[in-house]
Amino acid sequence: MADTALYDALLAAEQRPAGGAALDQVIGMSVASAVIFAGLLWIAWAHRTRRITWLQRLSDHAEQRLGRPGWVAVPGGLLALALVTAFLGFIWDVSLHAGVGRDEGPLANPAHYLILVGLFLTFIAGATAMVLPLDEVPGPAAVKITRAWRVPVGGLLVAGSGLYALIGFPLDDVWHRIFGQDVTLWGPTHLMLIGGAGLSLVGILTLLREGDLAQGKTVQSLRELRVRIAYTAAFGGLLIGLSVFQVEYDFGIQQFRQPLHPMMIAAAAGLALVAARRVLGAWGAILAVLFYLAVRVGTAVIVGPVLGEAYNVFPLYLGTAIVVELLALIAPLSRRRLLFGAVAGLGLSTVGLALEGLWVQAAFVLPWTSGMWLEGLLMSVPVGVLAGMAGALLGTALTTGDIPGKAVCRTIIVAGVVAVSVSLGNGLWATVPDASATVQLTDVDADPATRTVEARVTFDRVDLPSDNPTWVQITAWQGGGEGVVVDRLRETAPGVWETTRPVPVHGTWKTLIRVSDDRILAAVPIWMPADEAIGAEELAAPATFTRAFVPETSILQREKNADHPAWLWNAACTVVAICSLLLIWSLSWGVARVARSTPRSTPAERRADDRPPALV
Repeated sequence: MADTALYDALLAAEQRPAGGAALDQVIGMSVASAVIFAGLLWIAWAHRTRRITWLQRLSDHAEQRLGRPGWVAVPGGLLALALVTAFLGFIWDVSLHAGVGRDEGPLANPAHYLILVGLFLTFIAGATAMVLPLDEVPGPAAVKITRAWRVPVGGLLVAGSGLYALIGFPLDDVWHRIFGQDVTLWGPTHLMLIGGAGLSLVGILTLLREGDLAQGKTVQSLRELRVRIAYTAAFGGLLIGLSVFQVEYDFGIQQFRQPLHPMMIAAAAGLALVAARRVLGAWGAILAVLFYLAVRVGTAVIVGPVLGEAYNVFPLYLGTAIVVELLALIAPLSRRRLLFGAVAGLGLSTVGLALEGLWVQAAFVLPWTSGMWLEGLLMSVPVGVLAGMAGALLGTALTTGDIPGKAVCRTIIVAGVVAVSVSLGNGLWATVPDASATVQLTDVDADPATRTVEARVTFDRVDLPSDNPTWVQITAWQGGGEGVVVDRLRETAPGVWETTRPVPVHGTWKTLIRVSDDRILAAVPIWMPADEAIGAEELAAPATFTRAFVPETSILQREKNADHPAWLWNAACTVVAICSLLLIWSLSWGVARVARSTPRSTPAERRADDRPPALV
């Protein structure tokens, strides 16, 4: 009976393709996409030529109910639905991959349907904003398409972000066919999917501002409750979108060095929270964080306890928000917007991260250690300062529009991109020690179909790991839907480490020892199942064995295909990087266009703007 169960588990693994999707699924998805896009084009044409009226009636109804132009209200509602759907699908998908492994195909994963629907709706939201205006010019920054058709900049940005994310889906299949499956969040095409969806929030913020300008609203209109709710949700959504790049840390299965984590938190907080405080005034950063937490908690509960998949925790951002709010109380500082952004970025990347570290220490599977703080701060501070300045630019563009000249804006954005790139390059630079580990396993459950063991690990170098390693642990994942097991080992003697709980070594589990210590990021495999799809044999887990350290990705990303020229990988990554930079450029262009189209405020209005609106 046990042998039959083991055979069934291995057979299931063999049936999961390690490359692209099956051809019938590719054809089915292509046909469905073509039909959807054809239908959208027909609706757009019929609305623009007034052959249908239901879309205009929907727009008018939304405008009456929400007090915003229909070309803002309808796309705003669509994008809210889109991103909540896509985010739920995304967290569910990560959880499924961590617990089950790779898919039998893109249409065999239920989470993919939510992601696809969310991405299609994101594009549709932007396209709707572009198509809806018939007899009006949608704000002073509108872009002329034809003699009688002008579209809001925000609609262009949302549609472009959605299209960028959608393109990532077929490219992901092509990527897997060439390079094998990269079971990591940071695969280049994966970054397109999540980056496009997350950054679409910049487009909706721009669209909200264009609606304000079209209605002649001033900055002080932010006192209106429904206006504040819309901006709060958008900034909270932006914080969520900027935080998705950290999700592997949330699950405790990160394939990157720990100092990257605080840097990414500083980047997200600097841009989203500084801008939120600038636009919403008092409590703006806190309100954005509360919206973020409501969505994150709800999603985690649905994916974890409700669906029974691997659970995740996430940064709170409350410490960084408190720092931003306190610094904004210094009146001379808050009036000098770029200076405020820089100081707020410095504060949240130091004091704010220290406060956030208390939560990480208490709740995360792999907490921050004292040994990573110096390197973490060296990356976080410049990124946080520049992100804070970019947040100040965004906040100013969405209020008075009184942003500095093009040279200053370009310098801040380019410097921010460079700072993030340098930090990523440093954080991803890892080494593998010339060392090995001797492992002694003691069976807790000896049945081959359900075998679990306790482990005693002895490293052959007395200096490995150091006195304060980032982590020494055993990870077991992709065991068939039973979640993720991460056991932080305890040192019982110099160079000797032991488990604190049984770990699985059966079925489709992949179980390995992981060591992160300064620049070391390496692993020793304990148990690996046979995988016919990639031609891999079983790596058994005998009672005693000695194995050398290898790069973590050779185990965690076992399905990757190294049988390709290096130039092809570099060229593919370069193309994705160029597309990503074009997306950032287009978002920057759109925000700046709306800012420079904003009517200049009088000195009295600027003084009023420096007094943040009261919370109502």
